[in-house]
Amino acid sequence: MTGTDHSTERHQDHRRGSAPTGQESTQAERRLHSSSFGRAAVAYAEHRPDYAHAAVRWALETAPGPRVLDLGAGTGKLTATLIALGYEVVAVEPDPAMLAELRGSLPAVRALPGSAEAIPLPDGSVDAVVSGNAMHWFDMDVAGPEIARVLAPGGVLAGLWNVFDDRVDWVAGLARVTGPAAIGPRDVPAGWRTETARMHLPKSGGEARFDSAEQAEFPHGQQRTADSLVATLATKAGILVMPERRRETLLDETRAYLTGRPETGGGEFTLPMLTSVLRARRI
Repeated sequence: MTGTDHSTERHQDHRRGSAPTGQESTQAERRLHSSSFGRAAVAYAEHRPDYAHAAVRWALETAPGPRVLDLGAGTGKLTATLIALGYEVVAVEPDPAMLAELRGSLPAVRALPGSAEAIPLPDGSVDAVVSGNAMHWFDMDVAGPEIARVLAPGGVLAGLWNVFDDRVDWVAGLARVTGPAAIGPRDVPAGWRTETARMHLPKSGGEARFDSAEQAEFPHGQQRTADSLVATLATKAGILVMPERRRETLLDETRAYLTGRPETGGGEFTLPMLTSVLRARRI
């Protein structure tokens, strides 16, 4: 994840002695999933894909300057792409294990502990805030004003997601085998469009902090083998939080599917993907 983020506990309503509401259950599940990546930080760094350069350029083409915050930066997958494209990057990541991987692989990058809900940067200090496979973990009621605070006037907020191109037959079959634990609605193009179209963008006092969001998708791919694609899927939050026996069974079933397909059973292949982007401008 790409990178992850955690909602701060002080913003939760803990109703002691009462059963959790549906919203509380959803929040608890989100916290469980978003905090699961640290245990797989090394595998995440090795097996998660980077981001299509064309997608990153589009995300930032209207930014007023080169200063970019990679928020929920994880192990630095998006950070590395930003550096390669010449941007001035600061990375913020809440998970200590993920942050350690980022610092080890990109020692020249300024990398800080922090979260979307508590960004350790001054007001107006960046021209863009980007997030790779992490914005869906943010509590936008809290994170939105924080993101707006650190952005310069006219700055850009952009979320990037790598999604599986299930228009390809064997990829659609893979999604059926793994189920939503590994390839959920947001992990395929049509579902991503719907999910991000509903994504809450920051508002305060009835005034919109960001203009209308735009969506775009860019072809991407990752060289994989059956085993390395299974390793990639094993870093997905839904699989990380599974009981061990169920997780191993699902990964074995996935490996059997991949080794049995002509497209993926004979060695290295390209996993068809899209880098999908949601961007909005601070107003």
